[in-house]
Amino acid sequence: MLSIVATVHVSAFGARDGDSSTKAGSPKINYTCIMNPRVKKAAPLILVFALAALVFIIRQCKDERGSSNTKSNSTRTTNRDKGFDRRISYLEYSKHAKCRMECRKISQAEVEEIMQDGKINYNKSDLQSRSPSGARCPRYALEGITVDNQKARIIFAQCNEKTEVVTVIDLDTEWSCDCPGDDKKYDNKN
Repeated sequence: MLSIVATVHVSAFGARDGDSSTKAGSPKINYTCIMNPRVKKAAPLILVFALAALVFIIRQCKDERGSSNTKSNSTRTTNRDKGFDRRISYLEYSKHAKCRMECRKISQAEVEEIMQDGKINYNKSDLQSRSPSGARCPRYALEGITVDNQKARIIFAQCNEKTEVVTVIDLDTEWSCDCPGDDKKYDNKN
């Protein structure tokens, strides 16, 4: 593929004009590189692939180093304002949500599964967070099917420090629950 040809010229009369580095009687060696024409055409492509592989390896190393740093900094406040964060490590349950889960027979594992795989219903979500003092965090309504085929909607309030399960709703079945925080204002409506 690659051949190197060397030719030797011996100059007995001293240095040539303009060639001050050659001494009298010393051999001058010219190296010529002869490359296979196929390799010569493919060389730029090979170089591009080598550079792409190098960039990929560097990014992988940076990602590994960055992910280990985020694990050690998990106690710090995380800015989660860029959409719904589906990590269950921040998940907490309100008293109302625990009561609704028990009443509607929806387990914690099913809530976590819907959090990770459910579809966000933006029509039922309230993403307008209130004042920076923290009066109210954005609320996401996620919907999905539980293990026992209940169609459920779960309301998550996502703050920077935690994600709280606000309530759990069975969309197909009306359950009679008496949970703290139930709103009695709808009892007399026709």
